[in-house]
Amino acid sequence: MERRALLRRLTWQTGTVVELVTENAHTRTIALDVPGWVGHHAGQHVDVRLTAEDGYQAQRSYSIASAPEEARVDLTVERLPDGEVSPYLVDELRKGDALELRGPIGGYFVWREPLGGPLLLIAGGSGIVPIQAMLRHHRAIYSTVPIRLVYSARNPGEFIYRSELMMFAASDEIDVNLTFTREQPPGWNGYGRRIDRAMLMEAGWSPDERPLVYICGPTAFVETASELLVAIGHEPGRIRTERFGGTGQSS
Repeated sequence: MERRALLRRLTWQTGTVVELVTENAHTRTIALDVPGWVGHHAGQHVDVRLTAEDGYQAQRSYSIASAPEEARVDLTVERLPDGEVSPYLVDELRKGDALELRGPIGGYFVWREPLGGPLLLIAGGSGIVPIQAMLRHHRAIYSTVPIRLVYSARNPGEFIYRSELMMFAASDEIDVNLTFTREQPPGWNGYGRRIDRAMLMEAGWSPDERPLVYICGPTAFVETASELLVAIGHEPGRIRTERFGGTGQSS
């Protein structure tokens, strides 16, 4: 049984687009119906492959945004100006189209309730995608593990999952902390700078609480956040990171 599941994860499958949701001007969520999907853990990703008419193929990895409890597989993709795959997924893909994917992949940057907490989730830009899967999973299983989220975006127009994160914040399910690093909305009284030591000490957990930390975003963002946490006194072994080179998960 385990071998069959492994082989299926390593085999290319075809998913059908059942819904497309615009998250912001250059990011959208693609909901897929994948027959025989083996399931995933919050934080895992899939490989997506596009094949041109002349046979040329391009392949990229994208984090899964949906909770493991959901029937469909959601991928949230940010369009990169020089990308081979993301412009098609964001601008051209339509409901009913087929998409090749392989996975789920990854076992390190995942959260399951037995791992415990408290949780400190830190995201930069589209690094919120696997974090969102964790938040949705937490809600779906009615987990009581406490969560604090620190989410950094350049401006309100690049905010992803706006309505859902605001719902979390309003319901006190999650302590949501936003920082807009370049432009803040009128009347904004939240953070308006890049993540720094003072912010993490105020919005995060004390090292004495021994939180389990997940950080996802561009490489520089992830390195800065993890170094700051270690300097504050957090245990390196309880900090898990996922990074990408540009401003999005993949191209």
